Amino acid sequence: MLVMNSKENKIYPWGDSRRYNSYASYFKRLFGSRMQKVTIDAGFTCPNRDGTISVGGCTYCNNDAFNPSYCTSLKSVSEQIAEGIEFHGGRYRRAGGFLAYFQAYSNTYKPLDELKALYEEALSVEGIKGLVIGTRPDCVDEAKLDYIATLAEKYYIVIEYGIESVYDTTLRLINRGHDFACAAKAVEQTASRGIHVGAHFIFGLPGESRVQMLDSVDVINTLPLDTVKFHQLQVFRGTTMERDYLAHPENYHFFECDEYIDFFCDILARLRPDIVVERFAGEAPPRFHIGPSWGMIRNNTLITMLEKRLEERDIYQGCLYSAIK
Repeated sequence: MLVMNSKENKIYPWGDSRRYNSYASYFKRLFGSRMQKVTIDAGFTCPNRDGTISVGGCTYCNNDAFNPSYCTSLKSVSEQIAEGIEFHGGRYRRAGGFLAYFQAYSNTYKPLDELKALYEEALSVEGIKGLVIGTRPDCVDEAKLDYIATLAEKYYIVIEYGIESVYDTTLRLINRGHDFACAAKAVEQTASRGIHVGAHFIFGLPGESRVQMLDSVDVINTLPLDTVKFHQLQVFRGTTMERDYLAHPENYHFFECDEYIDFFCDILARLRPDIVVERFAGEAPPRFHIGPSWGMIRNNTLITMLEKRLEERDIYQGCLYSAIK
């Protein structure tokens, strides 16, 4: 239910007048200020690359498209954090602290003793308030989650799972190496230990219709998620998906920017109101793109476009949720 403030502006269930439950507002509620992530490449690999499950990885994967220039596993975790804080410090002067973001590949895919050393090194750096751990649902176990839960008693800890789709047919097609049941189990086991849980999904994967993508939100709503990232499909150079796209372009639909903004309004209308939207679109340097892209449109511009369209259509996050659930 909405309430009104003294200026008669709508205040939504998450406590502000923004029409969706934004990541920036989430951290202001938790910490009282902005928090900035500092990305780390700690030398992890992936069972979908090293032959444990498969080789070659997921068909869309090119980590270089997202890694900042200061990230390299040739440097220690502490060195990367120090450079990352310097890199972001001038741009985000109002940041109240930093989160160490273990991003590249599957960041729980090492023996527990090695994970402890890496995570605790990151948490020992001055200014670090917690960890964001990106990984796969099939790269956690009871012992790892139990240990991470002890960290969550003292710090802000989130495990961010790449799930990508709720449809097993799609997961097989993109060589994901696990099914949706595996993802749901990992999310539930993590949340049950008091660890924050995030998830990542891609809209526009081959074979999924607009109706299927919209319906997937109803499944996402059943998961005990705190945060979520949504990205539109992008095809990057050097990936298996690049070869498939060049051979079968008819199997791919790429959202135009305005089209995606409208589509994401429909997604938000169905999304559970308490789920924090960390990102709703992806951006990468144009040199990595092989398929159509949106050029140099930056995230801030996309946010402005989304907020304008939500207002024009009088949509806010979860406005259809109670009717659908």
